[in-house]
Amino acid sequence: MASNVNPTVRRRRLGQELRRLREAKGMTAEEVADRLLVSQSKISRLENGRRSISQRDVRDLCGVYEVADQHMVESLMQMAKESRQQGWWHAFGSLSPSYSVYIGLEADALSVRNYESLLVPGLLQTPEYAEAVIRGMWPEATPEDVDSRVGVRLKRQQRLHAAEGPLRFWAVIDESATRRVVGDRRTMREQLERLVELSRLPHVTLQVVPYSVGSHPGMTGTFSILEFDDPSDSTTVYLEGVTSDLYLEKHGDVHKYGIMYEHLRAQALNADETRKFISDVAKEYAA
Repeated sequence: MASNVNPTVRRRRLGQELRRLREAKGMTAEEVADRLLVSQSKISRLENGRRSISQRDVRDLCGVYEVADQHMVESLMQMAKESRQQGWWHAFGSLSPSYSVYIGLEADALSVRNYESLLVPGLLQTPEYAEAVIRGMWPEATPEDVDSRVGVRLKRQQRLHAAEGPLRFWAVIDESATRRVVGDRRTMREQLERLVELSRLPHVTLQVVPYSVGSHPGMTGTFSILEFDDPSDSTTVYLEGVTSDLYLEKHGDVHKYGIMYEHLRAQALNADETRKFISDVAKEYAA
């Protein structure tokens, strides 16, 4: 796990504590919003950690919940202050708030299980492949935007090579990700060779779902399951969208995606078969 608690995780834990206080008081988010003359959506975003929270917000909420322990109030206000600090990713320029949330969660995750249907996972991309992906997906991006996004992607990958507590990463990708030519044939060959190399790391597992499997659960779309070392941080399912992303934390939702992932793992080639498969495709690009 990351050595320091980043602002995204602090905001998430603070939101969980505020939700606990509200539920202990027996109040709904709508009732709290009416008391503070704010929208119900603001209360929800504060509790799920998707919105920056100020010390004043914490003070007002503690007042509504009649928190008598002044030490607790001060502790929560300090968490609010620390949660407004910037993470390392802000140095790379403007990123969407939703993507920033994901980076913060990934930076603190113990493990990530990822399924990709069309692309090589970002944590495993070469710089050339990443640049080609970004240029293709965001054709209006400026050269500065492209460089910034590539830089963030490469910085994220450092978790895989950390000397202590590297990220445990399990990736299942559809065969389409190896066949779609992103960039040019040389870019694809180098990318696939990199996949074989990274798949040999003890904390990285890579599997390919071949076309021969036919229909499978992953056809519903790409997703990631993030798990954390701290028991107070609930497992989260991340679904990336075009204009907004979705984070699922309810036990029933997480459980369903967990089952989907197990089916994908079972239908995919095993790790050794996957390395051979990817090596063979890489040779096709080299021919």
